[in-house]
Amino acid sequence: LVWAILQPSKPRFILRDATVVNFNVSGNRPHLTSSFKITLSSRNPNDKIGIYYDRLDVYASYGNQQITSPTAMPTTYQGHKEVKDWSLFVGGNSVHLSPYNALNLEQGTIMLMLHLDGRVRWKVGTFITGKYHLYVRCRAFINIGDSAFGVKQQQHETSCISLHGHDDGNFLGFLLPPAHNNR
Repeated sequence: LVWAILQPSKPRFILRDATVVNFNVSGNRPHLTSSFKITLSSRNPNDKIGIYYDRLDVYASYGNQQITSPTAMPTTYQGHKEVKDWSLFVGGNSVHLSPYNALNLEQGTIMLMLHLDGRVRWKVGTFITGKYHLYVRCRAFINIGDSAFGVKQQQHETSCISLHGHDDGNFLGFLLPPAHNNR
């Protein structure tokens, strides 16, 4: 009944832009030093539900290997139907790479996966839930080209995939106490 009244929906994330600032693969035991400027947007599609982003870290991976350090995004509250934008830098310094990934990262266009990993709480009226895990993935296709020239190519808007820390496919799980969501 509560679900039918509120009709809750997940926040929608969009990767608006990803720009390579620094990208250098080097060494016999390959290492990557990189920096990317990214712009992300989140839209809360709900009429009656607000979202507290208590902790949200973003990092990049390539070929299932994390290639940047996690960067903390500012904590914030997102009201009903509100859009939040974040612009930040993510990067890594001398990150050890598998030889296979190092070879592929030196060639043309690559697909990076940006990961947002954090904790959110939901607000319905004056009721605020416990913390829930939020995990979002955004694909970024970037032309690396000659890494000696700084900024390369910008990634244009891409929809992201949001996963939440409960298995309740209809998103009703956030209305239950946290103990009921840990399966």
